[in-house]
Amino acid sequence: MKRTLLSVLLMFAFALTLAVFVGNPCWAADTQPDPEASSKPELVQHPILYVARPQYLRDHHNTATMFQTGEINTASFRGGSALRIANFAVKDANGKPEITTLLDCPEGIIRDPDVSFDGKKVLFSMRRNKDDDYHIYEINADGTGLRQITTGSGLSDIDPIYLPNGQILFSSTREPKFCMCNRHPMCNLFTMNADGSNMDQIGHSTLFEGHASVLSDGRVLYDRWEYVDRNFGDAQGLWVTNPDGTLHAIYWGNNSATPGGVIDAREIPGTNHVICTFTSCHDRPWGAIAILDRTLGIDGKQSTLFMLPPSAMANLDVESYDAFAATNPKYEDPFPLSDQLFLASRDLGNEHMGLVLFDLQGHETVILEDTDPARGVFDAMPLCEHPRPAVLESRLDPDRKASGTGTLYVSNVYEGQEMANVQPGEAKYLRVVEAPEKRFWCYPFWTLAGEQAPAMNWHDFGVKRILGTVPVEEDGSANFEIPADTFVYFQLLDEQGRMIQSMRSGTIVRPGENQGCIGCHEDRLDAVPPQGAVKAIMRPASKLELPKWLGDKPQNFSYTKFVQPIFDKHCVQCHDFDGPGAPSVVLASDRNLCFNASYESLLSHGKVIVPGAGPTKTMAAKSWGSTVSPLAKIVLYGHGDERDQKFTLTDEEKDTILTWIDLNAPYYPSFATNYRENVYGRCPLKPEEMKRLAELTGDVFVQPDEQFSDKRTHIGQVSFDRPEKSTCLKSLEPGSDAWNEALAIIRTGAERMDKRPRADMPNFQMLDPIDQKQEAKYQQYERCFHRQAR
Repeated sequence: MKRTLLSVLLMFAFALTLAVFVGNPCWAADTQPDPEASSKPELVQHPILYVARPQYLRDHHNTATMFQTGEINTASFRGGSALRIANFAVKDANGKPEITTLLDCPEGIIRDPDVSFDGKKVLFSMRRNKDDDYHIYEINADGTGLRQITTGSGLSDIDPIYLPNGQILFSSTREPKFCMCNRHPMCNLFTMNADGSNMDQIGHSTLFEGHASVLSDGRVLYDRWEYVDRNFGDAQGLWVTNPDGTLHAIYWGNNSATPGGVIDAREIPGTNHVICTFTSCHDRPWGAIAILDRTLGIDGKQSTLFMLPPSAMANLDVESYDAFAATNPKYEDPFPLSDQLFLASRDLGNEHMGLVLFDLQGHETVILEDTDPARGVFDAMPLCEHPRPAVLESRLDPDRKASGTGTLYVSNVYEGQEMANVQPGEAKYLRVVEAPEKRFWCYPFWTLAGEQAPAMNWHDFGVKRILGTVPVEEDGSANFEIPADTFVYFQLLDEQGRMIQSMRSGTIVRPGENQGCIGCHEDRLDAVPPQGAVKAIMRPASKLELPKWLGDKPQNFSYTKFVQPIFDKHCVQCHDFDGPGAPSVVLASDRNLCFNASYESLLSHGKVIVPGAGPTKTMAAKSWGSTVSPLAKIVLYGHGDERDQKFTLTDEEKDTILTWIDLNAPYYPSFATNYRENVYGRCPLKPEEMKRLAELTGDVFVQPDEQFSDKRTHIGQVSFDRPEKSTCLKSLEPGSDAWNEALAIIRTGAERMDKRPRADMPNFQMLDPIDQKQEAKYQQYERCFHRQAR
């Protein structure tokens, strides 16, 4: 009854809101200029601070604007910028606002300003030239007192904001990591004191956290890009966290197919709405301006109240993460002057950005262009005093902070969306899995969904590390301790150890944090407190328990280490290349151009059902993984014929295979590679050798710069463990010159792998000097932040 009444009230509120905006010209028609725009009280009563700079050059993703020194896109950096003030209360001879310059940076870029709560200082990021790095600076509002707050090389400190408690929050690449579906450096959230001391990383998602602002209740609103077992392109939504990094939670857009990115969000004063930019995955950080009311939903069109340009509303809820790339004109950097009047940067043509003033009545007016025609207007905001949000006290337990752990409880795992086909009492365990960051990359790539550079898995980007399992009580509750500052997700398991439901996002707990949730895939707008006593909370938190087959400490999951030996012991006698079971599936261990024979055969023949880089929307419990995979059925119940007399897996072997399936079928345990210049970043054969092998055999082998997903099965035409078994040789006469030459090429690859083992081999060592340098950089970071090496 409670939920029904709430639903009715929400529908009624949405209907009222929709009625207001449907009658609004800005909802359904083009905007019109307002002749009184430059004299609006909200505009003339305070000077407007802005950044003058050229538009960023286009790169692969909307997060790729740093062009960091020493990285793949450093050459795209172009400078020439200034921090300026436009005074609309004072006009020049041409009727334009008076412009003054606070700070000029002729060879570099100033970006991301934020005005102090008393209006007397400005915080910003600056890179003085191409050889410099982005650091945080502060300057007085009159242009005096410039001071540099952060230092460092080969990193980017951007998006700084003042926190109500006097600290500074910013985004940084100080934890070295790269985009999992490409090659660009990523940012996480950090805080520090006003003088740069006491720096603390408060966000640990695997990709990008940035464009933060402070809500009136003291929480930090930011945009976050991360994906676990889901598509890369539509996984950029809005999140909130406390300033100490506790209680990271979804705010809006985590399960929306479009927009591909929701960024630059700010609370609209006097309302519960936010204004933001709807952008695309593969575009600059611009697109359409949107106003959201999350009380009407945390995804989709129903909670989008306003769009500029109005035509961009058609791009919502379509299956294209780059739909907003077609927006015309494009906007960015929205800022509310009131609950009715807003600033934003707009493309005036040829990527030249001007400043517009718009309202909710359908007016939009260009009010400012920079005095330098080569520079646009960005990041505009009033330079004045503004209300200080609430100061939130830290939720960290000082007595437990040094432990390096936090606790998390779930009231009822059966509560939530996509759990309709799960019966009470069915869940027996909860598995905690770490999704580590990507530390290394290469140029050649494997692709079935996004670019894996290097290849990692058949259809997913990540590495998986099991931290352990904990019990689920009869009432569905769980209470457990996990490592702090570690990006993890959770899986519900039944009595047989099969996954019931999996979290396809991630979370962290801070050192000493006690965090809780209602259930799995809980309704964020209708989460109610648990009724009565919760059994798990009445006892001490459970310790994580590792499966025996994994060893005595967590480690990255390796298919060839944990799964393949089981097939070698029990299955390959029948399922070798020439065995009677080969037409169904080959389970041999032979390594091919990218993976190995059994892995490729199982995935390409549909013997395991996993989402790979799956859909954005939540997936129903028991819709994938070991509960529905044909391989799991055989593992648990056998073939159902006389073969089962010899087919006897131990409980540990069964659990190993089921776990592998439920982890989304990972293959490689490391992003590091010893073959960064070769096919997929994994093949020991050089491109010219691959080309010659194709000429000799008449087979098709995919080269590093080609993307023919329908030809992926050709990676299995080569065996480096038994070169003479390579099926690409079957087109040749054994003993012929062509056969001998082709076989020699494959044997060369095998010899090369013996000397430089691949990451799927037990004696793998990181020999590539570029990867070694990146690993050294990461170890330096861990020492600097006193993190325990993982």
